[in-house]
Amino acid sequence: MFPIATRSVPALRSLLFRVAGIVVVGSALAGCSGGGESAAQQGGRGGPAQVGYVTVTATSVPVVNQLGGRTVAYETSEVRPQVTGLIQRRLFTEGSFVRQGQPLYQIDPSLYRAAVNQANANLSSARAAADAAQARANRYRPLAEIEAVSQQEYTDAAAQARQARAAVAQNNAALETARINLRFATVRAPISGRIGRSIFTNGALVSSNQADPLAVIQRTDPIFVDIQQSSAELTALRRALASGGVDPGSTQVRLQLEDGSDYGYTGTVQFSEVMVNESTGTVTLRARFPNPNAVLLPGMFVQAIFTQAVTPNAILVPQSAVQRDIGGQAYVFLVGPGNKAQRRQVTADRTSGTNWVITGGVRPGDKVITQGLANVRDGAAIRPVPASAPQRIAPPAPGSQPAAKGGR
Repeated sequence: MFPIATRSVPALRSLLFRVAGIVVVGSALAGCSGGGESAAQQGGRGGPAQVGYVTVTATSVPVVNQLGGRTVAYETSEVRPQVTGLIQRRLFTEGSFVRQGQPLYQIDPSLYRAAVNQANANLSSARAAADAAQARANRYRPLAEIEAVSQQEYTDAAAQARQARAAVAQNNAALETARINLRFATVRAPISGRIGRSIFTNGALVSSNQADPLAVIQRTDPIFVDIQQSSAELTALRRALASGGVDPGSTQVRLQLEDGSDYGYTGTVQFSEVMVNESTGTVTLRARFPNPNAVLLPGMFVQAIFTQAVTPNAILVPQSAVQRDIGGQAYVFLVGPGNKAQRRQVTADRTSGTNWVITGGVRPGDKVITQGLANVRDGAAIRPVPASAPQRIAPPAPGSQPAAKGGR
């Protein structure tokens, strides 16, 4: 009380006026701020909800399948010996490209060359005997006609000549067999392709009835891809094609490699197996691909992407527009008459990119709501605008800036 008592009356009166002014200004600012917030809330609750929609159209949508498959060599040949003997030399480089007929191994030909010489000598002997037998038969023929010799002697001479000619033919065949065996002593490539490692080395004894091949040659350009598809899916596809629900697709196939990259070349489906694998329940589809750079190796696992059919007059709807009820039934909201939301059940069995493929429940020209679905109810009033339309932001109300300053 002592400081107040020391002040003069005019000074106290000025202090009281200043305090009263601050209280009045603060109350006015608080009243303006509260009134503005209430009006904004009332504006948000009042009026229909704004939603974005798209107008759907009918189009042809491909039925794209992505199935696993494995690469298979276009041609595979096991290099096997056809005669018995010791390997003298290996005539190729492992892992290189060999051409059909190229020498690969040399087996010791000594025995087979000797067999050729022996067969050749036997043939010469048989020919000499045949000439003598034929000459004897020729001499007996006129003698038999004048009965200088008996008819039986001539018959025996003619038969011996024919036997001698048959012996010549037998020895000729033996000579040809010996020459073939000598030729087989040089093991040649049965096909053109890339040859793998040599399982047998120089000095190894090989035979025509051994279990292991000498090496394996594979032709990988072109190359096959065996694709496995469920028999149930294939049956459903054939039924849909027969009923006209879908149109036949293309035979072109694209490949996705093991690292996720796309194979640069396009292949073609060659045929489908006529039987189902009992252990897997799948049917094998074989596609043929060019492989000039040897990117695809036999046994690789790949993903085949191809269009087996095309669905005509289908409708694509963004995935955000399709919802499902507790029973799993798909439905969408449409812009109905009088700008009211209309719930419609649809048939959505598969996707295409970022869209659902709708085959029933929606007609071309319908306006499907894709944005603002959180506040949409069946039969509720809405304010539709084209999807992704820019929002209009109203300018701040007068007095909002002072209220913000007062808040600070």
